[in-house]
Amino acid sequence: MKTIGLIGGMSWESSAAYYRLINEGVRQRLGGLHSAQCLMWSFDFAEIENLQHADRWDDATDRMIEAARRLERGGADFVMICTNTMHRMADNVQAAIDIPLLHIADPTAARIRADGLRRVGLLGMAFTMEQDFYKGRLTERHDLDVLVPDEDDRRTIHQVIYEELVRGRVLPDSRRAYRDIIERLQRRGAEAIILGCTEIMLLIAPDDSPVPLYDTTSIHAEAAVTMSLEQTPSDED
Repeated sequence: MKTIGLIGGMSWESSAAYYRLINEGVRQRLGGLHSAQCLMWSFDFAEIENLQHADRWDDATDRMIEAARRLERGGADFVMICTNTMHRMADNVQAAIDIPLLHIADPTAARIRADGLRRVGLLGMAFTMEQDFYKGRLTERHDLDVLVPDEDDRRTIHQVIYEELVRGRVLPDSRRAYRDIIERLQRRGAEAIILGCTEIMLLIAPDDSPVPLYDTTSIHAEAAVTMSLEQTPSDED
């Protein structure tokens, strides 16, 4: 079994979900008392949030690179960033380490394409919805047509994530607001919705959407389980 390096704490609520999903996945595949072999570097999210909103992305990148290097030195065989937004610096992190980085967008897009879908709505933090680091990867590498909500809806989504979900608050009014936003995306032609923030799974379930939901947290965790259990030639000797 390969050792998974998790860069977490953004927020710890979603990181806890990652830890649970990965361990459940290993137990389901191997049975018995098996669990994941993993390391986690967990940030103080208040520091990361301050860097994001101060537009200090270079400083945030330095923090992410150092976290990945710590995990590599600790024995991780590959790393994963347990948040969508901080994949903004995924290429920089990958360039700074000698082990693979499992990008959250790739298994998500692969699942969508395998299901025969192409036009998707994207929900997430404002950075994820508005900047190109995430949408661009989905479009350029996976040929997906990505729709984002309008400005008012993007503001609502971002506000709910930062003021409620990362604080562990799950409110019925916010669930209704997200349902309305999803329905508007569906009317614009979205065949599916990407939950492109790892906290949204705390608020929205499949019954809340008229089209399929692709929860990036669950998909990313499942891909990590697969990668950790893949055999290498040296394993087979």
